Amino acid sequence: MKYVIIGAGVAGVEAAKVIRAQDGDGEIVMVSADTQVHSRCMLHKFISGERDEKGLDFTEEDFFAKYRIDWKKGSRAKEIDTENRKVFLDTGEGIDYGRLLLAAGADSFIPPVGQLREASNVYGLRNLSDAQAIVAEAKEAKKVLVIGSGLVGLDAAYGLLELGKEITVVEMAEQILPVQLDANGAKAYQERFEQAGVRFVLGRKASQALCREDGRIHEVTLDNGESIPCDMVIVAAGVRPALAFLNGSGIDCGRGVTVDASMKTSAEDVYAAGDITGLSGIWPNAADQGRIAGRSMCGIKDEYTDTYAMKNTINFFGLVTLCVGKIRPEEGDVIHIREDRNQYKRAIVKDGKVEGILLQGDIAHAGIWQYLIKNRIDISGIRKDIFQLSYGDFYQVGERGKYEWRVRA
Repeated sequence: MKYVIIGAGVAGVEAAKVIRAQDGDGEIVMVSADTQVHSRCMLHKFISGERDEKGLDFTEEDFFAKYRIDWKKGSRAKEIDTENRKVFLDTGEGIDYGRLLLAAGADSFIPPVGQLREASNVYGLRNLSDAQAIVAEAKEAKKVLVIGSGLVGLDAAYGLLELGKEITVVEMAEQILPVQLDANGAKAYQERFEQAGVRFVLGRKASQALCREDGRIHEVTLDNGESIPCDMVIVAAGVRPALAFLNGSGIDCGRGVTVDASMKTSAEDVYAAGDITGLSGIWPNAADQGRIAGRSMCGIKDEYTDTYAMKNTINFFGLVTLCVGKIRPEEGDVIHIREDRNQYKRAIVKDGKVEGILLQGDIAHAGIWQYLIKNRIDISGIRKDIFQLSYGDFYQVGERGKYEWRVRA
């Protein structure tokens, strides 16, 4: 069997490892625009100079040789012909496949504001090539504008702080990290960034950005008329699954590539995993999807069921936060909060089931919360302090593989 994997991110890498373990004789070909395997979660450490390119590589030494993978690096998939089972690259090469995995990830989204998309000093931060370009630009740039205060935007700001840059972060929400945290948890990080010299402009968005004769943007105007001078702009306004090469393939796509629980697409023997599916934007989920896709491609039944919740771990200035599940409470939710000088904890409960947990400062015993949320365990029968829950408060009933968790009386 010939397996072709498009993408050298964690989803593609994990799929390749599973495939090789199950099929020792099959041919594996990996295609990627990247020329260096890297963890996008660590790109800010490359910007700050804490790690070099090799330090971003999450694979074992001699990975491609060990797993006998033909890696066509620096090449992009341009077209998929599902009828004739062929992948066409931008180099003009065509590759036949027996089974195909789409794991091309996602691309940074640059909003159509003024000339942000045309300027030579505007960057996203998604791939190593982006980080390399930012580092090169930062050698001369002094004033940096970051649009967006999610994890990517703050990663960029955090890395550039180490280089002594003057940084302004613009966020259209009224708080930073609006997708990941509530206002209280976000405030703790904002204070630390501000103490380090970062300026935040919240509740505003960019409305105009024009290039000068040098093809660069030197100031960005906000929707309130304020003008922010800058030598470089980093846009962290979200990502979009990389779907362009699937046009005309007949593969069903919505927000991302449509897949079933086995990670199979609408096309025969074509699977997808990672950010290209739009299912989850976090590393562990992409890795799980890659492994499940790899097993499915080898004819082994498996299903991806970890769609229960969003999960993020945040660490800036030594302050660690874990958030799982729902962040924004809704009508009917019960909110439990515990806070002191060393920690902030908030749980969201609805109909007796925990739907979201935020742990900041002290994230010990986080496993119990993830299990409660994932398995939708009813805790309404427990009378103790919710933040004192442990595995000892529950027991299992049922047969192997069909357990049900219940509250211990």
